[in-house]
Amino acid sequence: MSLEMLGYLGGFLVTISLAPQVIKSYKTKSTKDISIVYTIILLIGLGLWVMYAILNGIIPLSIFASIEFLFTLSLLILKMIYK
Repeated sequence: MSLEMLGYLGGFLVTISLAPQVIKSYKTKSTKDISIVYTIILLIGLGLWVMYAILNGIIPLSIFASIEFLFTLSLLILKMIYK
């Protein structure tokens, strides 16, 4: 397995790990157990990670960190809506 394939596989797994939480929060209309501080810190970190990956031409990280950023942003928006 190539190093790039490891990057794609790892990125895919990390990215889909947040999907069930976003779906559950949307369905139950509840985000009371999700820390807003955690979500904001994660969002900032992912934003920086996306910039780093793009500037260094790291395609797998660029793709999956961007998707993860969008999932986390969705979670933050749900947190604010269902407060």
